[in-house]
Amino acid sequence: MKKFSDFNLIPPVLNALKKLKLSEPTPIQALSIPLAMEGRDLLGTAQTGTGKTFAFGIPLVNHLALNKNSCALILTPTRELALQVLTALKSLTSKDNLLVAALLIGGDSIQKQLKQLKKARLVVGTPGRMKDHLKRNSLKLNKFDYLVLDETDRMLDMGFVDDIKAIIEKLPSHQTLLFSATLPKNISNLAQKFLNKPERVNVGKENTPIIDIKQEVRNVSQKEKYDQLKIELLERTGSIVLFVKTKRSADRIALQLRKDKFDAEAIHGDLRQSKREKVLMKFRKNRFQILVATDVAARGLDIPLIEHVINYDIPQNPEDYIHRIGRTARAGAKGSALTFLTPTDQKNWYLIEKLINPNAEPPKRKTDSRRKKVKKSFRKFHKMTFKSRRKKTKKKH
Repeated sequence: MKKFSDFNLIPPVLNALKKLKLSEPTPIQALSIPLAMEGRDLLGTAQTGTGKTFAFGIPLVNHLALNKNSCALILTPTRELALQVLTALKSLTSKDNLLVAALLIGGDSIQKQLKQLKKARLVVGTPGRMKDHLKRNSLKLNKFDYLVLDETDRMLDMGFVDDIKAIIEKLPSHQTLLFSATLPKNISNLAQKFLNKPERVNVGKENTPIIDIKQEVRNVSQKEKYDQLKIELLERTGSIVLFVKTKRSADRIALQLRKDKFDAEAIHGDLRQSKREKVLMKFRKNRFQILVATDVAARGLDIPLIEHVINYDIPQNPEDYIHRIGRTARAGAKGSALTFLTPTDQKNWYLIEKLINPNAEPPKRKTDSRRKKVKKSFRKFHKMTFKSRRKKTKKKH
């Protein structure tokens, strides 16, 4: 079994890992860190909760410490993930070696970001806000030789491709690390364009949730879904993330749960950044039990003690199912994931099953009983009409 001390890391990083009580790397870290420290480009995938942030973060911090004129750029698809990544990387440095960093995300003060950028050697943020700073000429990339794209599939799938290309075009020669829990083939092909002779690092089965997540399904009608939810919530203890489809649903269901004496709050993209951070902070401190969320929380929400994930609404994107349920059973813990399925969800559920298990059988096509009755009635009517026509013809003759 390898240890972090085997990687020739600088003492401040090793000391920080020791303070975090980390001595042995996870499989994705054990494979990625040596290659990254050699200066290789990486395309890495591993299941959620397996330590991907430190897989790119440890060699990145080590690189910046050894190369005083270097700078690093990390792109993430969401504000929450950007903040979380920056917090994780700062934990890898001692107070004497604190990273000078800038967080560039929407909803945050531009003036604050301009001040941070004056001295920052590490810049973490979302593509859209970084592109804004490039236009302002407040972000200059001439010294940036290290690039990380976190949650690569979602960034490329969310329409950030042009923004990412615009950013990369302004970078000088650099090392690139791309990481995600899922990597569909079309996204993988696109990602290859950003890499130079990359090493492919893959741990575990792609698109497969970790085995410590107990997955369950409840078949319900749309009308009975909320009543079934209340039953399920009463049977569960510990923190719960409840995923819904829309921002409006998140607010409505959180309000209804509070009326029914459940301790719940909502998070979604329409909330101000300060409000989103406040809600997440309260959830981390166990100030309330149920976080009702849209997919803004499916990527990168790293709260170690989330016991349950409930998919109140099934995700439209199959990969999002893996990211959603990956909010539980993190860092070796166990967790459960419950999904409500209505009759109209069967097609999307099959796509999710197909993603996780390519050999999954398609759902058996059930003949609608109503259609059967209609066909039977039509045949009966046609037969009766035919008999009546024959009678009329006989009378005439």
